[in-house]
Amino acid sequence: MNFKDQVSFIKRNMKKNRLRVFMTVLATAMSCAFLVVLASIGFGMQKTVTDEILSQQIVTKIPIYGSDKDTKDLSGDLKKDLKDNENVKAIVERKTVSEPIQTMLGERSSENSSLIFTNMKQETNAGMSLSKGRMPTSSHEVVVGYNFASQLWSKKEQEKFEQELKKSEQNANYDIKPPKGFQGNVLNKNITLKVSNTDEENGKVKEEKSYTFKIVGIAKENPKDWVVDSNIFISHSFLSDFSNVLGVEQESFPTDLSVFTDKFEHVEQLTKVLLDRGYQADSVTQQLDNINKFFIAFKIGLVFVGTIAVIISAIGIFNTMTMAVTERTQEIGIMKAIGAQPKVIQKIFLMESAFIGVLGSIIGIIVSYIVSFGANAILPMILTSVLSEGTDDSFHVTYSYIPLSLIIIAVIISAGVAVLSGLRPARKATKTNVLSALRREI
Repeated sequence: MNFKDQVSFIKRNMKKNRLRVFMTVLATAMSCAFLVVLASIGFGMQKTVTDEILSQQIVTKIPIYGSDKDTKDLSGDLKKDLKDNENVKAIVERKTVSEPIQTMLGERSSENSSLIFTNMKQETNAGMSLSKGRMPTSSHEVVVGYNFASQLWSKKEQEKFEQELKKSEQNANYDIKPPKGFQGNVLNKNITLKVSNTDEENGKVKEEKSYTFKIVGIAKENPKDWVVDSNIFISHSFLSDFSNVLGVEQESFPTDLSVFTDKFEHVEQLTKVLLDRGYQADSVTQQLDNINKFFIAFKIGLVFVGTIAVIISAIGIFNTMTMAVTERTQEIGIMKAIGAQPKVIQKIFLMESAFIGVLGSIIGIIVSYIVSFGANAILPMILTSVLSEGTDDSFHVTYSYIPLSLIIIAVIISAGVAVLSGLRPARKATKTNVLSALRREI
Protein backbone atom coordinates (compact mmCIF):
# COMPACT_ATOMS: atom_id res chain seq x y z
CA MET A 1 0.00 0.00 0.00
CA ASN A 2 1.81 3.12 -1.27
CA PHE A 3 1.61 6.61 0.22
CA LYS A 4 -0.92 7.86 -2.36
CA ASP A 5 -3.30 5.03 -1.49
CA GLN A 6 -2.90 5.78 2.21
CA VAL A 7 -3.85 9.44 1.63
CA SER A 8 -6.87 8.43 -0.46
CA PHE A 9 -7.96 6.04 2.29
CA ILE A 10 -7.71 8.84 4.89
CA LYS A 11 -9.69 11.29 2.72
CA ARG A 12 -12.46 8.77 2.03
CA ASN A 13 -12.87 7.89 5.67
CA MET A 14 -12.85 11.53 6.83
CA LYS A 15 -15.58 12.40 4.34
CA LYS A 16 -17.82 9.74 5.87
CA ASN A 17 -17.79 11.57 9.21
CA ARG A 18 -17.55 15.22 8.12
CA LEU A 19 -19.43 16.68 11.07
CA ARG A 20 -17.39 14.84 13.70
CA VAL A 21 -14.10 15.72 11.96
CA PHE A 22 -15.24 19.33 11.54
CA MET A 23 -16.03 19.70 15.24
CA THR A 24 -12.68 18.14 16.17
CA VAL A 25 -10.79 20.49 13.81
CA LEU A 26 -12.78 23.42 15.20
CA ALA A 27 -11.86 22.52 18.79
CA THR A 28 -8.19 22.21 17.78
CA ALA A 29 -8.33 25.56 15.95
CA MET A 30 -9.87 27.31 18.97
CA SER A 31 -7.27 25.91 21.35
CA CYS A 32 -4.42 26.84 18.98
CA ALA A 33 -5.83 30.35 18.54
CA PHE A 34 -6.10 30.70 22.33
CA LEU A 35 -2.47 29.61 22.70
CA VAL A 36 -1.20 32.03 20.05
CA VAL A 37 -3.28 35.04 21.14
CA LEU A 38 -2.38 34.53 24.80
CA ALA A 39 1.35 34.23 24.06
CA SER A 40 1.18 37.17 21.62
CA ILE A 41 0.33 39.44 24.56
CA GLY A 42 3.73 38.63 26.08
CA PHE A 43 5.49 39.15 22.74
CA GLY A 44 3.60 42.43 22.28
CA MET A 45 4.62 43.70 25.72
CA GLN A 46 8.25 42.78 25.03
CA LYS A 47 8.18 44.51 21.63
CA THR A 48 6.66 47.65 23.18
CA VAL A 49 9.30 47.90 25.91
CA THR A 50 12.15 47.07 23.51
CA ASP A 51 11.04 49.60 20.89
CA GLU A 52 10.62 52.26 23.57
CA ILE A 53 14.15 51.68 24.90
CA LEU A 54 15.66 51.73 21.41
CA SER A 55 13.76 54.92 20.46
CA GLN A 56 14.77 56.83 23.59
CA GLN A 57 18.52 56.50 23.24
CA ILE A 58 21.39 56.03 20.81
CA VAL A 59 21.96 52.28 20.54
CA THR A 60 25.73 52.61 20.07
CA LYS A 61 26.13 54.70 23.24
CA ILE A 62 27.69 53.23 26.40
CA PRO A 63 27.34 55.62 29.37
CA ILE A 64 30.17 55.54 31.93
CA TYR A 65 29.12 56.31 35.51
CA GLY A 66 32.42 55.84 37.31
CA SER A 67 35.35 53.53 37.94
CA ASP A 68 36.56 51.15 40.62
CA LYS A 69 39.96 52.80 40.29
CA ASP A 70 40.95 55.71 42.49
CA THR A 71 41.30 58.30 39.74
CA LYS A 72 40.80 62.04 39.35
CA ASP A 73 40.75 61.99 35.55
CA LEU A 74 38.17 59.39 34.53
CA SER A 75 37.99 60.66 30.96
CA GLY A 76 41.78 60.56 30.56
CA ASP A 77 42.03 57.00 31.92
CA LEU A 78 39.22 55.90 29.63
CA LYS A 79 40.94 57.34 26.56
CA LYS A 80 44.20 55.56 27.48
CA ASP A 81 42.48 52.20 28.02
CA LEU A 82 40.54 52.40 24.75
CA LYS A 83 43.26 54.02 22.66
CA ASP A 84 43.96 50.89 20.60
CA ASN A 85 40.36 49.61 20.47
CA GLU A 86 39.28 49.80 16.82
CA ASN A 87 35.57 49.48 17.70
CA VAL A 88 35.53 52.82 19.55
CA LYS A 89 34.11 55.60 17.39
CA ALA A 90 34.16 58.44 19.92
CA ILE A 91 34.55 59.26 23.62
CA VAL A 92 32.29 62.17 24.53
CA GLU A 93 32.57 64.10 27.79
CA ARG A 94 29.90 66.71 28.50
CA LYS A 95 29.96 69.17 31.40
CA THR A 96 26.70 70.96 32.16
CA VAL A 97 26.48 74.45 33.63
CA SER A 98 23.02 75.06 35.07
CA GLU A 99 23.70 78.44 36.76
CA PRO A 100 21.35 81.21 35.49
CA ILE A 101 23.03 82.64 32.40
CA GLN A 102 21.23 85.20 30.30
CA THR A 103 20.93 84.34 26.63
CA MET A 104 20.04 87.22 24.29
CA LEU A 105 18.93 87.35 20.68
CA GLY A 106 18.06 90.90 19.72
CA GLU A 107 15.42 92.15 22.17
CA ARG A 108 14.55 88.66 23.30
CA SER A 109 16.23 86.87 26.18
CA SER A 110 16.09 83.69 28.26
CA GLU A 111 17.57 82.26 31.44
CA ASN A 112 16.17 78.75 30.91
CA SER A 113 19.05 77.36 28.86
CA SER A 114 21.73 75.06 30.25
CA LEU A 115 25.22 75.28 28.79
CA ILE A 116 26.81 72.01 27.77
CA PHE A 117 30.56 72.13 27.17
CA THR A 118 31.81 69.36 24.91
CA ASN A 119 34.39 68.41 22.31
CA MET A 120 32.67 69.15 19.00
CA LYS A 121 34.99 66.86 17.04
CA GLN A 122 34.06 63.91 19.26
CA GLU A 123 30.38 64.88 19.01
CA THR A 124 30.69 64.83 15.22
CA ASN A 125 32.37 61.40 15.32
CA ALA A 126 29.63 60.13 17.63
CA GLY A 127 27.00 61.20 15.09
CA MET A 128 25.14 63.91 16.99
CA SER A 129 21.67 64.18 15.41
CA LEU A 130 20.66 67.55 14.00
CA SER A 131 17.30 68.63 12.63
CA LYS A 132 18.84 71.62 10.82
CA GLY A 133 22.26 73.03 10.03
CA ARG A 134 25.67 71.48 10.60
CA MET A 135 28.15 70.68 13.34
CA PRO A 136 30.45 73.52 14.52
CA THR A 137 33.88 73.80 12.94
CA SER A 138 35.16 76.71 15.05
CA SER A 139 35.05 77.49 18.77
CA HIS A 140 32.60 80.41 18.37
CA GLU A 141 29.97 78.22 16.68
CA VAL A 142 27.32 76.43 18.75
CA VAL A 143 24.45 73.94 18.46
CA VAL A 144 21.19 74.72 20.27
CA GLY A 145 18.37 72.48 21.44
CA TYR A 146 15.24 71.91 19.38
CA ASN A 147 13.10 74.11 21.67
CA PHE A 148 15.69 76.87 22.13
CA ALA A 149 13.79 79.47 20.07
CA SER A 150 10.54 78.95 22.02
CA GLN A 151 12.34 79.96 25.24
CA LEU A 152 13.44 83.33 23.87
CA TRP A 153 10.81 85.73 25.20
CA SER A 154 10.33 89.44 24.71
CA LYS A 155 9.90 91.71 27.73
CA LYS A 156 6.17 91.91 27.03
CA GLU A 157 5.86 88.10 26.94
CA GLN A 158 7.77 87.78 30.21
CA GLU A 159 5.45 90.26 31.93
CA LYS A 160 2.38 88.46 30.58
CA PHE A 161 3.73 85.10 31.80
CA GLU A 162 4.30 86.52 35.28
CA GLN A 163 0.66 87.61 35.32
CA GLU A 164 -0.35 84.09 34.30
CA LEU A 165 1.62 82.69 37.24
CA LYS A 166 -0.14 85.03 39.67
CA LYS A 167 -3.53 83.92 38.35
CA SER A 168 -2.56 80.26 38.76
CA GLU A 169 -1.62 80.92 42.40
CA GLN A 170 -5.10 82.31 43.04
CA ASN A 171 -6.87 79.60 41.04
CA ALA A 172 -5.40 76.08 41.10
CA ASN A 173 -7.44 75.06 38.03
CA TYR A 174 -6.18 77.96 35.95
CA ASP A 175 -4.46 76.80 32.76
CA ILE A 176 -1.16 78.62 32.26
CA LYS A 177 -0.38 79.44 28.64
CA PRO A 178 3.37 79.96 28.17
CA PRO A 179 4.57 82.39 25.47
CA LYS A 180 5.32 81.00 22.02
CA GLY A 181 8.72 82.65 22.01
CA PHE A 182 10.75 83.43 18.91
CA GLN A 183 8.92 82.15 15.82
CA GLY A 184 11.62 82.81 13.27
CA ASN A 185 14.62 80.69 12.26
CA VAL A 186 17.53 80.99 14.70
CA LEU A 187 19.94 79.20 12.37
CA ASN A 188 23.01 81.31 11.45
CA LYS A 189 22.01 84.01 13.95
CA ASN A 190 24.33 85.40 16.64
CA ILE A 191 23.44 85.07 20.31
CA THR A 192 25.01 86.75 23.32
CA LEU A 193 25.63 84.91 26.59
CA LYS A 194 25.97 87.16 29.64
CA VAL A 195 27.80 85.34 32.43
CA SER A 196 27.83 86.99 35.85
CA ASN A 197 29.12 86.14 39.32
CA THR A 198 26.76 87.55 41.96
CA ASP A 199 27.45 87.88 45.66
CA GLU A 200 24.85 85.80 47.49
CA GLU A 201 24.88 88.06 50.58
CA ASN A 202 24.34 91.51 49.05
CA GLY A 203 23.24 90.59 45.53
CA LYS A 204 25.94 92.70 43.89
CA VAL A 205 27.61 91.52 40.68
CA LYS A 206 31.25 90.75 41.37
CA GLU A 207 32.22 89.91 37.79
CA GLU A 208 30.41 89.91 34.47
CA LYS A 209 31.42 88.92 30.96
CA SER A 210 29.60 88.55 27.63
CA TYR A 211 30.31 86.07 24.82
CA THR A 212 28.98 86.04 21.28
CA PHE A 213 28.34 82.78 19.43
CA LYS A 214 26.88 81.86 16.06
CA ILE A 215 24.17 79.17 15.89
CA VAL A 216 25.10 76.75 13.10
CA GLY A 217 23.03 73.72 14.13
CA ILE A 218 19.75 72.78 15.80
CA ALA A 219 19.54 69.47 17.63
CA LYS A 220 16.97 66.84 16.74
CA GLU A 221 13.68 66.87 18.64
CA ASN A 222 13.62 64.77 21.82
CA PRO A 223 11.44 61.63 21.41
CA LYS A 224 9.76 62.53 24.71
CA ASP A 225 7.49 65.38 23.66
CA TRP A 226 7.24 66.71 27.22
CA VAL A 227 10.99 67.45 27.34
CA VAL A 228 11.85 71.09 26.55
CA ASP A 229 15.33 71.04 25.00
CA SER A 230 16.79 74.56 25.18
CA ASN A 231 20.40 73.50 25.77
CA ILE A 232 23.35 75.26 24.17
CA PHE A 233 26.29 73.06 23.12
CA ILE A 234 29.53 75.04 23.36
CA SER A 235 33.14 74.11 22.65
CA HIS A 236 34.93 72.78 25.72
CA SER A 237 37.68 75.36 25.15
CA PHE A 238 35.46 77.96 26.88
CA LEU A 239 34.88 75.87 30.02
CA SER A 240 37.86 77.24 31.94
CA ASP A 241 36.94 80.85 31.20
CA PHE A 242 33.27 80.35 32.18
CA SER A 243 34.21 78.60 35.43
CA ASN A 244 36.58 81.44 36.36
CA VAL A 245 33.88 84.07 35.82
CA LEU A 246 31.34 82.06 37.80
CA GLY A 247 33.88 81.32 40.52
CA VAL A 248 33.15 77.59 40.36
CA GLU A 249 35.65 74.72 39.99
CA GLN A 250 35.34 72.74 36.73
CA GLU A 251 35.22 69.46 38.65
CA SER A 252 32.00 70.56 40.38
CA PHE A 253 30.03 70.71 37.11
CA PRO A 254 27.89 67.59 36.39
CA THR A 255 29.71 65.36 33.93
CA ASP A 256 28.24 62.98 31.37
CA LEU A 257 30.85 60.57 29.97
CA SER A 258 29.98 58.15 27.16
CA VAL A 259 31.70 55.79 24.74
CA PHE A 260 30.30 55.34 21.23
CA THR A 261 30.95 52.22 19.16
CA ASP A 262 31.18 52.08 15.38
CA LYS A 263 28.43 49.42 15.14
CA PHE A 264 25.62 48.15 17.36
CA GLU A 265 27.05 44.62 17.08
CA HIS A 266 30.15 45.75 19.03
CA VAL A 267 28.25 47.32 21.95
CA GLU A 268 27.96 44.13 23.99
CA GLN A 269 31.61 43.20 23.47
CA LEU A 270 32.90 46.68 24.38
CA THR A 271 30.62 46.88 27.43
CA LYS A 272 32.13 43.64 28.68
CA VAL A 273 35.66 45.02 28.13
CA LEU A 274 34.82 48.15 30.12
CA LEU A 275 33.29 46.18 32.98
CA ASP A 276 36.31 43.86 33.11
CA ARG A 277 38.59 46.91 33.42
CA GLY A 278 36.67 48.25 36.41
CA TYR A 279 34.47 50.85 34.75
CA GLN A 280 30.85 51.27 35.82
CA ALA A 281 29.26 51.02 32.39
CA ASP A 282 25.77 50.46 31.09
CA SER A 283 24.42 49.94 27.59
CA VAL A 284 21.26 49.20 25.69
CA THR A 285 22.37 45.57 25.27
CA GLN A 286 22.47 45.08 29.04
CA GLN A 287 19.04 46.65 29.44
CA LEU A 288 17.60 44.49 26.67
CA ASP A 289 19.26 41.39 28.12
CA ASN A 290 17.61 41.95 31.52
CA ILE A 291 14.26 42.65 29.87
CA ASN A 292 14.52 39.56 27.65
CA LYS A 293 15.23 37.33 30.67
CA PHE A 294 12.03 38.52 32.34
CA PHE A 295 9.89 38.19 29.23
CA ILE A 296 11.24 34.72 28.39
CA ALA A 297 9.94 33.48 31.75
CA PHE A 298 6.70 35.42 31.25
CA LYS A 299 6.12 34.03 27.74
CA ILE A 300 6.88 30.46 28.87
CA GLY A 301 4.14 30.86 31.49
CA LEU A 302 1.66 32.11 28.87
CA VAL A 303 2.54 29.30 26.45
CA PHE A 304 2.13 26.77 29.28
CA VAL A 305 -1.38 28.07 30.04
CA GLY A 306 -2.23 27.98 26.33
CA THR A 307 -0.87 24.44 26.03
CA ILE A 308 -3.40 23.30 28.64
CA ALA A 309 -6.18 24.36 26.24
CA VAL A 310 -4.50 22.37 23.44
CA ILE A 311 -4.27 19.31 25.71
CA ILE A 312 -8.00 19.63 26.47
CA SER A 313 -8.73 19.69 22.73
CA ALA A 314 -6.69 16.46 22.48
CA ILE A 315 -9.56 14.68 24.23
CA GLY A 316 -11.70 15.41 21.17
CA ILE A 317 -9.04 14.07 18.82
CA PHE A 318 -8.69 10.94 20.97
CA ASN A 319 -12.46 10.32 20.86
CA THR A 320 -12.59 10.94 17.10
CA MET A 321 -9.74 8.54 16.38
CA THR A 322 -11.12 5.91 18.78
CA MET A 323 -14.49 6.04 16.98
CA ALA A 324 -12.70 5.89 13.62
CA VAL A 325 -10.91 2.67 14.65
CA THR A 326 -14.17 1.17 15.90
CA GLU A 327 -16.10 2.04 12.75
CA ARG A 328 -13.35 0.80 10.43
CA THR A 329 -12.76 -2.50 12.17
CA GLN A 330 -13.81 -4.48 9.11
CA GLU A 331 -11.63 -2.39 6.77
CA ILE A 332 -8.67 -2.89 9.10
CA GLY A 333 -9.29 -6.64 9.04
CA ILE A 334 -9.40 -6.67 5.26
CA MET A 335 -6.14 -4.70 5.02
CA LYS A 336 -4.42 -7.10 7.39
CA ALA A 337 -5.86 -10.08 5.50
CA ILE A 338 -4.37 -8.90 2.19
CA GLY A 339 -0.95 -8.38 3.79
CA ALA A 340 -0.91 -4.82 5.16
CA GLN A 341 1.78 -4.44 7.81
CA PRO A 342 0.79 -3.22 11.32
CA LYS A 343 3.15 -0.25 10.90
CA VAL A 344 1.28 0.86 7.76
CA ILE A 345 -2.08 0.69 9.56
CA GLN A 346 -0.67 2.61 12.52
CA LYS A 347 0.82 5.18 10.14
CA ILE A 348 -2.56 5.76 8.45
CA PHE A 349 -4.31 6.64 11.71
CA LEU A 350 -1.41 8.75 12.94
CA MET A 351 -1.47 10.65 9.64
CA GLU A 352 -5.17 11.28 10.08
CA SER A 353 -4.75 12.64 13.61
CA ALA A 354 -1.75 14.74 12.46
CA PHE A 355 -3.85 16.13 9.61
CA ILE A 356 -6.54 17.18 12.08
CA GLY A 357 -3.90 18.85 14.27
CA VAL A 358 -2.17 20.69 11.40
CA LEU A 359 -5.45 21.82 9.79
CA GLY A 360 -6.70 23.06 13.15
CA SER A 361 -3.38 24.89 13.68
CA ILE A 362 -3.60 26.65 10.31
CA ILE A 363 -7.16 27.80 10.96
CA GLY A 364 -6.23 28.82 14.50
CA ILE A 365 -3.24 30.86 13.28
CA ILE A 366 -5.40 32.69 10.74
CA VAL A 367 -7.92 33.51 13.47
CA SER A 368 -5.06 34.62 15.74
CA TYR A 369 -3.76 37.11 13.19
CA ILE A 370 -7.27 38.52 12.75
CA VAL A 371 -7.70 38.89 16.53
CA SER A 372 -4.20 40.39 16.89
CA PHE A 373 -4.76 42.92 14.10
CA GLY A 374 -8.17 43.83 15.52
CA ALA A 375 -6.79 44.27 19.06
CA ASN A 376 -3.96 46.57 17.89
CA ALA A 377 -6.40 48.63 15.80
CA ILE A 378 -9.41 48.84 18.13
CA LEU A 379 -7.95 48.92 21.67
CA PRO A 380 -6.07 52.24 21.18
CA MET A 381 -9.30 53.89 19.93
CA ILE A 382 -11.26 52.52 22.90
CA LEU A 383 -8.64 53.68 25.41
CA THR A 384 -8.47 57.11 23.76
CA SER A 385 -12.25 57.55 24.01
CA VAL A 386 -12.46 56.18 27.58
CA LEU A 387 -9.55 58.12 29.08
CA SER A 388 -10.53 61.74 29.62
CA GLU A 389 -7.04 63.04 28.91
CA GLY A 390 -6.43 60.72 25.99
CA THR A 391 -3.24 58.80 25.44
CA ASP A 392 0.32 59.90 24.79
CA ASP A 393 0.95 59.59 21.05
CA SER A 394 4.71 59.41 21.63
CA PHE A 395 4.34 56.07 23.41
CA HIS A 396 3.01 53.38 21.09
CA VAL A 397 1.74 50.19 22.68
CA THR A 398 1.73 46.89 20.79
CA TYR A 399 -1.01 44.89 22.49
CA SER A 400 -0.46 41.75 20.45
CA TYR A 401 2.50 40.65 18.34
CA ILE A 402 2.82 37.29 16.57
CA PRO A 403 6.37 36.51 15.39
CA LEU A 404 7.26 33.53 13.20
CA SER A 405 8.79 31.72 16.17
CA LEU A 406 5.42 31.74 17.97
CA ILE A 407 3.71 30.26 14.88
CA ILE A 408 6.27 27.46 14.71
CA ILE A 409 5.87 26.73 18.45
CA ALA A 410 2.07 26.66 18.15
CA VAL A 411 2.11 24.31 15.14
CA ILE A 412 4.60 21.94 16.82
CA ILE A 413 2.55 21.83 20.04
CA SER A 414 -0.81 21.39 18.28
CA ALA A 415 0.43 18.81 15.77
CA GLY A 416 2.45 17.01 18.45
CA VAL A 417 -0.48 16.78 20.84
CA ALA A 418 -2.71 15.60 17.98
CA VAL A 419 -0.29 12.80 17.05
CA LEU A 420 0.05 11.72 20.68
CA SER A 421 -3.76 11.70 20.99
CA GLY A 422 -4.05 9.39 18.01
CA LEU A 423 -1.21 7.11 19.11
CA ARG A 424 -3.27 4.81 21.37
CA PRO A 425 -6.17 4.38 18.89
CA ALA A 426 -3.60 3.70 16.14
CA ARG A 427 -1.94 0.98 18.25
CA LYS A 428 -5.36 -0.47 18.98
CA ALA A 429 -5.99 -0.74 15.24
CA THR A 430 -2.81 -2.75 14.72
CA LYS A 431 -3.87 -5.26 17.39
CA THR A 432 -7.25 -5.94 15.78
CA ASN A 433 -7.85 -9.68 15.20
CA VAL A 434 -8.43 -10.42 11.51
CA LEU A 435 -11.19 -13.01 12.01
CA SER A 436 -13.01 -10.89 14.59
CA ALA A 437 -12.73 -7.86 12.36
CA LEU A 438 -14.19 -9.66 9.36
CA ARG A 439 -17.17 -10.63 11.55
CA ARG A 440 -17.44 -6.88 12.46
CA GLU A 441 -16.50 -7.46 16.06
CA ILE A 442 -14.13 -5.36 18.11
